[in-house]
Amino acid sequence: MSRRRFLTHRATLPAVVAAFALPLLAACGGSKATTSSSSGSSSTPAHLTVLAAASLTDAFTAEGKAYEKAHPGTAVTFSFAGSQELAAQVGQGAPADVLVIADTKTMDSLKSDTRTPVIIARNRLTIVTAPGNPKKITSLADLAKPGVKADLAAPQVPAGNYAEKVLKAQHIDVKPVSQETNVRAVLSKVELGEADAGIVYITDAESAKGKVTTVTIPDAQNLIASYPVATLKSSKDPSVAADFVAFLSSAQGQQILHDYGFQKP
Repeated sequence: MSRRRFLTHRATLPAVVAAFALPLLAACGGSKATTSSSSGSSSTPAHLTVLAAASLTDAFTAEGKAYEKAHPGTAVTFSFAGSQELAAQVGQGAPADVLVIADTKTMDSLKSDTRTPVIIARNRLTIVTAPGNPKKITSLADLAKPGVKADLAAPQVPAGNYAEKVLKAQHIDVKPVSQETNVRAVLSKVELGEADAGIVYITDAESAKGKVTTVTIPDAQNLIASYPVATLKSSKDPSVAADFVAFLSSAQGQQILHDYGFQKP
């Protein structure tokens, strides 16, 4: 090899090495930037599915909107039903992230599917009647009077179970015209005139102002319903699910629940 060709070869070698090195450095730098970006929860889109008791419909619709506003890019979808229906869905492996129901007993039965639950709200029962209370119902005992069509949630539903306990404690035997799968169905029956009266939560009566008349059940005869919430072990995004649960317990989340008539946990 001539001296001239050798010098040319030596001059070209660094350029070749640099040409290979630049893409490698760029690739390494790009990988690091992507990892940093994806680790920020605020910039990562997320979708949250929440199974919630029917009595939470209005309050949780508001909770969802508030959470989405505070967490741009996160979408919250709710499935509202009776607590016993939701428990069955969880047991069957329904894809969801968070479960909120209206009694601790049902939640306790799902320990293998949920993480540690927390109570986020409480509620009480009330009687609702057709507007103006045409049947002149003033107490629980009046629900058992002849000619009064009373509607209740089924005993398997928390609201129905609570109502059954309240009536039994007062030795009142009510023969309901039907037993509904969730408390909102009881409210609907009264609103539509298919029942003269029914027992629902105070928050349900609040949501139907002007459409029903409320008859208070004295505290001494009433029961307190507790609402536990838990993340599901099957959640595909447990960190976001846990954050939503924390939001429900925050000052803002609690204020929304209070605005819709729920009591503090």
